[in-house]
Amino acid sequence: MIELTDVSFWYHGQDDPVLNGITVTVGEGELVLVTGRTGAGKSTLLGTVNGLVPHFTGGHLQGEVAVGGITTATRPPRELSHLVGVVGQDPLAGFVTDTVEEELAYGMEQLGLKPDVMRRRVEETLDLLGIADLRRRALRTLSGGQQQRVAIGSVLTMHPPVLVLDEPTSALDPTAAEDVLATLARLVQDLGTTVLLAEHRMERVVPFADRMLYLPGDGTLVDGPPAEVLLDMPIGPPIVALGRFAGWTPLPLSVRDARRQAAPLRAALPEVPAEPGGTACEPVLTGRDVVVRYGTTVAVRGIDLDLHGARVLALMGRNGSGKSSLLWALQGSGPRQGGTVSVAGSDPGKLTSARARTLVGLVPQSASDLLYLERVADECAAADREASAVPGSCRDMLDRLAPGVDPHAHPRDLSEGQRLALVLAVQLTASPRVMLLDEPTRGLDYDAKAALAAIVASLTAEGRAVVVATHDVEFVAAVADRVVVLAEGEIVADGPAREVLGGSPAFAPQVAKILGPGWLTVEDVRAALPQEAR
Repeated sequence: MIELTDVSFWYHGQDDPVLNGITVTVGEGELVLVTGRTGAGKSTLLGTVNGLVPHFTGGHLQGEVAVGGITTATRPPRELSHLVGVVGQDPLAGFVTDTVEEELAYGMEQLGLKPDVMRRRVEETLDLLGIADLRRRALRTLSGGQQQRVAIGSVLTMHPPVLVLDEPTSALDPTAAEDVLATLARLVQDLGTTVLLAEHRMERVVPFADRMLYLPGDGTLVDGPPAEVLLDMPIGPPIVALGRFAGWTPLPLSVRDARRQAAPLRAALPEVPAEPGGTACEPVLTGRDVVVRYGTTVAVRGIDLDLHGARVLALMGRNGSGKSSLLWALQGSGPRQGGTVSVAGSDPGKLTSARARTLVGLVPQSASDLLYLERVADECAAADREASAVPGSCRDMLDRLAPGVDPHAHPRDLSEGQRLALVLAVQLTASPRVMLLDEPTRGLDYDAKAALAAIVASLTAEGRAVVVATHDVEFVAAVADRVVVLAEGEIVADGPAREVLGGSPAFAPQVAKILGPGWLTVEDVRAALPQEAR
């Protein structure tokens, strides 16, 4: 169905190819996972399949890409829309209508389908993705995760034989992500749809994948069954790291397979370590009875929240539960119809932006909204000036998150993960007392997330308070001291990370599912296991 023959690709102004002599064939009815570090070329590889690369991006493509026997070099992307459905990293950038129902129908209208067929497919897709209650909502009023499900649905309604998805579950809560992946698996099994999917959170996708394409970052590609490719990959999900540590053979790819081999490891582990105690201190930020409304919709319902220095609080909950609205209200830039917020005796919403940045920093879901200059180097230099920081501070921070970003590149030409890393570096340069991160791991690979975790740890070591709103349970397990779960704008759970994550089937990390609720990360297991038992 998809054939790449000796494909190489160079972006304008680059000497080294992003893809170098790649030959690969993807058959009908295969679900193929594309993975690799941030900036390795995953989005470029996906873009060749429908001709966006090079017709839209520019650059030089060498070799041949064919889909269903049609060579993409000879047809513009619009003439391949009946063959290839594409869901990009930024759902909002791909929307062309105003409401959910209109967006789901738009692609079918362009294909000239009959109204009764369109109506049926819209209803089926609304039910498949669990978004029937959103049908009349304006797209711009949806949360990031809701927008992502609508973007996936707008492609599914056209029933293309090939689906290309770039980070399709990155903004989805665990339950929604499982629903979307199960839907894709049904399309593969029942309709013979070919799915090419790039995803950094491999723990979600590996159990569904037939094959894996790994891009090491040097232009080459490793192709094979997931178990074989993961065995030698330098990056991998927690279940693979645990399997390597425990010496399990074959390497498990699902929680079920891992549990079957985990009995000896569970027996060797001591009692679950107790939660570390600590003396209560004055909160760095205090929010009381915070209320946020959008018209008649109440997004945050009278929440009380204290943030303490040297602590990481994870804000979790299903898509649309009010996480982002609460962060913007705490930061001061977003609407707040009721309640008070205080940082160092001041309300950030009543201060100048420059002063507020030194108190509370926020990295939004759409990180690129904060980028306005034409070069990465210019963004870093501006951040240093605005924060009165030592020149080079922002760039040093960026290199820790995403090494090797071209200083002369336009920020909008970076990958999603690289743009997120740049915005995070810009905000951290101001050294705010409170740092709010909204889906900060979206688009980041495992190494970049480890670097982000190290930066979060350094911030808390300096006494700062950090809040991470995320659906990435593995990242929360690694960094959070406390977890707050929201539902419909209210707090439904608040407690130590080990207690809240371990007691939730939806939010439990892979290690907890395998070894029990007290164990959250592979590092926890490594540290607790007696030396002679390793």
